[in-house]
Amino acid sequence: MAEKIKVMVVDDSAVVRQVMQGLLRDAPDIELLAAVADPLLAVERMKQGWPDVIVLDVEMPRMDGITFLRKIMAGRPTPVVICSTLTEKGAKTTMDALAAGAVAVVTKPKIGLKEFLTESAEELLGAVRAAARANVQRLAARAATGGVASPAPKLSADAVLPAGGPRALSQTTERIVAIGTSTGGTQALEEVLTQLPRVSPGLVIVQHMPEKFTAAFADRLDRLCQIRVKEAENNDRVVPGQALIAPGGMHLLLQRSGAQYRVEVRDGPQVSRHKPSVDVLFRSVARAAGANALGIIMTGMGDDGAAGMLEMHQAGAQTLAQDEASCVVFGMPKEAIKRGGVSRTVPLAGLSREIVAAM
Repeated sequence: MAEKIKVMVVDDSAVVRQVMQGLLRDAPDIELLAAVADPLLAVERMKQGWPDVIVLDVEMPRMDGITFLRKIMAGRPTPVVICSTLTEKGAKTTMDALAAGAVAVVTKPKIGLKEFLTESAEELLGAVRAAARANVQRLAARAATGGVASPAPKLSADAVLPAGGPRALSQTTERIVAIGTSTGGTQALEEVLTQLPRVSPGLVIVQHMPEKFTAAFADRLDRLCQIRVKEAENNDRVVPGQALIAPGGMHLLLQRSGAQYRVEVRDGPQVSRHKPSVDVLFRSVARAAGANALGIIMTGMGDDGAAGMLEMHQAGAQTLAQDEASCVVFGMPKEAIKRGGVSRTVPLAGLSREIVAAM
């Protein structure tokens, strides 16, 4: 029998602790070590047994979650899932937490908290399981440098992509780089994009992230990078020296207009249980750009993007997967490789060079 995932919840809300205790205890593969009100209590409890995963609030008394997270990552790197209030202000704080080494984010509202957490049980448990599989050595390296609801039906990108439309030109002067990532991707994207020179191919990116968080994420990257980084808006043109990031809760599609490329931001059902979905982006890139594109699938849990990457590969695009050693979670790249859609694997440190070479 597989060993259970040991989880500690650190949140000053008694309601959150109560609901999470119930959800985690109902999961057969999870063991709740403790649910405590602040990081100082967590430190005392950890002396009795160290968790495999920590579910951590950000705004707490005595010590905030980010300070606690940084101490954990500096001393004994451990996968952390941030449980943060869904507000614009909270989004900026949560970006700091992700930059400090958090694996994933689960959002919570200010009102209707108990009902929301119960309805989002699958998301929470999925985040905990993904965190438990995280590459702790990778987390350490970054630190050294700076009942359960039924899952939603798993739809393919056909649920979002329009029929017909302009097909890819055999060759254009503009190259498109499409990137898809999930768990661990915020840190990985920062490492890749900050290494790009101002003159780089236009990028379209899907990072699995909740609503209201992608704008703060894009703003953070824009401050750090030589290229421009922004949350995509409908009809934005894909141009060299700019990265467009899919808004949380919306799909991102590439469209061709003559020899130029623009993006469409579209609502719709979850695809591969995600919105935005990497599959939607990749399949639209296969259709609109074909061999004029470079596709990169990076760290993340699940198989979103595997079908789309195969379609890009079949359309003549170069397709790369982040290698296992540099991934926080190797699920998405592994599945894309398994399906035959990946030309080759590349370490995270080498992806920026591949992007520049695609021009």
